[in-house]
Amino acid sequence: MRITIAGSSGLIGTALVASLRRDRHEVVRLVRRPPAGADEYQWDPEQALIDEKALRGSDAVVNLCGINIGDKRWSGTFKQQLRDSRITPTDVLANEVARVGVPTLVNASGISFYGDTGDRIVDESSPSGDGFFPALCRDWEQATEPARAAGARTVLLRSAPVMSRRGGVLERLKLVYSIGLGGRHGSGRQYFPWISMDDEIGAITLAITNDALSGPVNLVGPAPVTNAQFNRALAKALHRPAPWVVPKFVLSAALGELAQELLYGPRAIPTALEKAGYSFQHNTIAEALEAALT
Repeated sequence: MRITIAGSSGLIGTALVASLRRDRHEVVRLVRRPPAGADEYQWDPEQALIDEKALRGSDAVVNLCGINIGDKRWSGTFKQQLRDSRITPTDVLANEVARVGVPTLVNASGISFYGDTGDRIVDESSPSGDGFFPALCRDWEQATEPARAAGARTVLLRSAPVMSRRGGVLERLKLVYSIGLGGRHGSGRQYFPWISMDDEIGAITLAITNDALSGPVNLVGPAPVTNAQFNRALAKALHRPAPWVVPKFVLSAALGELAQELLYGPRAIPTALEKAGYSFQHNTIAEALEAALT
């Protein structure tokens, strides 16, 4: 297959490009700088400009664009940047997919679509939650509509935090544990969605190649854990103590609204992946952490 990827230089994009090429797919990368090779095409989503050859002949487009939610404290300006970095590129790509006639669009979204669900289990049929990030995910997914309306098979990747040694939430938590400050956040009863990097890439690859898969797909491990359970597993994997309880007011003071991502989470399960026959490489958080940390 010929696959065009936007956001290919990020944590997930880098791993996806390498995996697809190992599987002998042809990968084309959209870049915002001048192209440095025959596999790159330039685009400027803020100006709605894209090289007209970028999507020509592609079997699928994968959009992983979006700045990291933990890059800065959440100010009004940064929240707008979070929206713009996701919705604007998605709108540009969805319209180009529709114009060119690419048969498949696989677009990033987030498991925060569901908001805080407490103990209630949610899958892809569940409604969106309330608050900033569920609203962002709804608008992000809605931006794919031109592609879907044009007949493109459109997959919405509602991804959980990815367990990876090379970055993301695990890298930050490893630093906290290294200085002896590990422990649960708030009550610890809130759910903490997760997925291993191997399963993130495996699930995205399935979304690209399986014509029967469309609509929202939860990219989460099959065994949900609470924040307290996650931190116990992480402490064990790192061989570090986790004696502390980080109160809600401390997290809020330190992180602002980003603290909500640690204090509230959905108890989400991967129904669409399981119905599609996906076999997880890492079924528990302990297995995912072992893979990421060894």
